[in-house]
Amino acid sequence: MTIKEIARLAGVSISTVSKIVNNKDENINVETRNRVLKIVKDYNYTPYGTVKITSEAKTFILGVLLRSIPKTNQFLNGALFAAQKNGYSLLLYDSAGSISSELKNITSLCKNNIDGVIWEPVNEQSLEYRRYFDEQGIEVCSINTGFDTAAYSIDFNQMGYEATQSLIQYGHTKLGCLTKENSVRSDMVFEGFKKCLFDNGLPYHDTMKLSAENQDWYNGILSHTPTGIVSSHYASSLVLLEQLAKIQYRIPYDLSLVSLRDDVRENLRFPEISSIKIPYYEFGAFVCERLIEKCEKKELTANIFQTEYPLENTFSLDVPFSSHAKKIVVVGSINIDVTLNVDELPQPGRTVSTGKHSVILGGKGANQAVGASKLGSEVSLIGKVGNDYDSTIVYTCMEENHVDVQAVRRDPHSETGKAYIYVQNDGESMITILTGANQNLTAGDVLPYHKLFENAGYCLLQTEVPEDAVEAAARLAHSYGVCNILKPAAMNHISDTLMELIDIFVPNRKEAELLCPEVPDIERKADAFLKKGAKIVIITLGHSGCYIKSPEFTGYLPAADFTPVDTTGAADAFIAALAVYLSSGFPIAKAAKIATYAAGFCVSRQGVIPALIDRNSLETYIKRIEPDIL
Repeated sequence: MTIKEIARLAGVSISTVSKIVNNKDENINVETRNRVLKIVKDYNYTPYGTVKITSEAKTFILGVLLRSIPKTNQFLNGALFAAQKNGYSLLLYDSAGSISSELKNITSLCKNNIDGVIWEPVNEQSLEYRRYFDEQGIEVCSINTGFDTAAYSIDFNQMGYEATQSLIQYGHTKLGCLTKENSVRSDMVFEGFKKCLFDNGLPYHDTMKLSAENQDWYNGILSHTPTGIVSSHYASSLVLLEQLAKIQYRIPYDLSLVSLRDDVRENLRFPEISSIKIPYYEFGAFVCERLIEKCEKKELTANIFQTEYPLENTFSLDVPFSSHAKKIVVVGSINIDVTLNVDELPQPGRTVSTGKHSVILGGKGANQAVGASKLGSEVSLIGKVGNDYDSTIVYTCMEENHVDVQAVRRDPHSETGKAYIYVQNDGESMITILTGANQNLTAGDVLPYHKLFENAGYCLLQTEVPEDAVEAAARLAHSYGVCNILKPAAMNHISDTLMELIDIFVPNRKEAELLCPEVPDIERKADAFLKKGAKIVIITLGHSGCYIKSPEFTGYLPAADFTPVDTTGAADAFIAALAVYLSSGFPIAKAAKIATYAAGFCVSRQGVIPALIDRNSLETYIKRIEPDIL
């Protein structure tokens, strides 16, 4: 094919063909230029041997100069498809993140007389090298920079927004964004994440930014904070899945996950993660088309890469964990526990000494609230504290353990309750209560927080606060269809009206004796409590386990085998676990059996709140000892 034959096929003069292929076609009609270029490309560039006489001649070769090659295979495939479709070939260069390598590559591209280049600058300093392309008359389409407003890019902000929106649509409000350090993509995804929160009226705080390199945030996962995560990189999602598997967390039951996904080979099998595919192929084709339009002096058909970012599947999406198991409301006492370790409990007329003591948060209400929260439930606590320094300790500890304290009020005229606990070497204990603000909790303090009961499954009650407040809470709970669990303490009488509101009554052996002294044995005492109105009775028997009287199960359950160190919080740990596992759908016997293990862990350590077990540790232990329970 000669230039004369090209001219004849195009219906133009040889001079016109020469001007077009040598980029001297300013005064030539656009339609004519396009017709000639098409014939030149269709006939395999034959005229260059006779026509190409200057460095300005078209070569129909494009350069691709990338910051780094990994993860861009589909981008290159898209660019190659667009180039070949339009009669161009590609030269590929990799700067490997190095400014010096980038400059060498630019020099090489200029020597090859390319028509245009798709350029991903290494950094802002790289823009100084643009002049080399300009001096050679090489058209440039830059990509993926935050410092060049004319650059084309995939809208990672929008992808982050769409991923976040998908979690919000499932009801998630406790969210996190998993990012990589020094990643432009991560930064853009995170900005989209924050914008979506703002548009949906959700508050943002710094703890929502989760680092793939620094996993200090990881412990929050154990208490289901966050409940949903957006990940900017698929590889980070795979690492997260591996870590969750170690603690036996289930996706999406325990945690929902949405990840951006790089293109991967179809024959590789990956875990089922809800993902938004990064459109590298489409982006590569788009940028190459724009570059060719520039090279051929056509009007650009688009200035911005626009596409949809659909969610590919919903495999790892579900409602928040708290929606599976209804939340728990606790109404009860809040104390500061002063624990004294003694060789033997005090007796009348004798003085005992101790060399060890501790001061920590306690009270049956606080203990049960933290116990249920550590086991994964959403928990709200209703109670009163004083207007003193101890109240600050209460709020801080509750926040650390993810307990909602909006209904814990300060009493300006009282001090925070105290419990003085003597613990004997064998774990037996004796407690003296200074009621403080607890004694001032009234029905009027409970009723304004009726909305806390709307999505609750269980209300945990104890009698270390006035009975009218307990009864008001029990009545309110029943009005919302919430089951009441009552732990009697520090009393020898319970009104019939309160007992009629109790679904599960949980006294220990001594409390059962005080409340029902006329009946001789445990089983008949349970019957007596049922006659007074309770629907289920569980009498805890310390190291002997417990006795259950219910419509679906009646009998004794043995205690878990733990060496006691401090028995103070055994009942609170038991009741918290009982409520959590009943909320999760376990039958009464299995829930109570699991609760004996939670109590066992608690008595094997000093104190109460520090000794309460988390769900992962509890279930891991039980699966090793009695796997059929779970």
